[in-house]
Amino acid sequence: MTPLYDARGNLYAVVSPQALREAGVPLPATAQDCAASRSSWSRAAVAACCEWPEGERPAGAKAHRSDGLLIGPFQSAPPFDVLIVNTDGSLAERSGNGLTIFSQALLEQGLMPEEGALLRVHHDKQDAVSPVATAVKPAQVDGTQGFWLDLGRPGFGPAAVGAQGVGTVVFQGRELSRIEPLAQLDPAWGRSQFVRIGNPHGVTLVADGAHLPDNEQLRDAPLNQPLTRIAYAMPEGAGEPCPAGVNLQWALRGGEQRVIARVFERGEGPTASSGTSASAVACAAWRVGWVKAGQVQVVMPGGTAPLLLEEVEGELARVSLFGTAHLLN
Repeated sequence: MTPLYDARGNLYAVVSPQALREAGVPLPATAQDCAASRSSWSRAAVAACCEWPEGERPAGAKAHRSDGLLIGPFQSAPPFDVLIVNTDGSLAERSGNGLTIFSQALLEQGLMPEEGALLRVHHDKQDAVSPVATAVKPAQVDGTQGFWLDLGRPGFGPAAVGAQGVGTVVFQGRELSRIEPLAQLDPAWGRSQFVRIGNPHGVTLVADGAHLPDNEQLRDAPLNQPLTRIAYAMPEGAGEPCPAGVNLQWALRGGEQRVIARVFERGEGPTASSGTSASAVACAAWRVGWVKAGQVQVVMPGGTAPLLLEEVEGELARVSLFGTAHLLN
């Protein structure tokens, strides 16, 4: 069985390119070629590594035993190329929890240097540069061993994520976006901040917990189906407002330097946590004045993500995410 890792309740299977080829998946030699030919092999890779073994799927469990698949490394020394495959067969540009898990797998294989390494995620999205690079460094936070991920400088607004046909609203002196299909589901979901932090996000800011959905609600058809249309690219979704799809989050101010969040990922649906989603939530909260630069905590059902926001001359210059992961099987 393919090794399965957990990072804040986000589960990824990890497999080497050679192991996939030996399992009969027609994987090209390089990560770049894999991304370019994704449609010819990705669903077979998901079927080989992410499906429940016969008769072992628990009652009420998701269709797959993991939230995605990490394929790599393609090299024996850094920088390391990796592919992040969603369970619908699409490729992601970045995953904070996924890269934390991949870093842990590299560490266990004796490949992660003490000084850290550069991870390069290859994908086939036309609206973003490939590969997306992330510097990772082993570290301890409050006595817990893990990794700091340097996610770089965020981009804000519809243009940063390729959003089309969205309205504008003003909140806390900032111009935000109105995603009309979201606002139709709940009028309190009428103000969103688009953030690109390697991949695209739409963070909806809510005023009270009554409008913060839980994952059970996000899984049920009355919300799941319209949210899939919004978040997923065609043909699984409608690609509106973002033709390449967009990860959706809901954020509630949770106190000083603390934000409570829920996540609905394109290609996956509701997830217990997401590192890049937590980063996008922290960035959106900073932009409207809910948090200041420095250490921020984003609380999700799967756990709390520690983040570091660095500000230079009134702009966010760098976002870093700390994560830990462990092997489940």
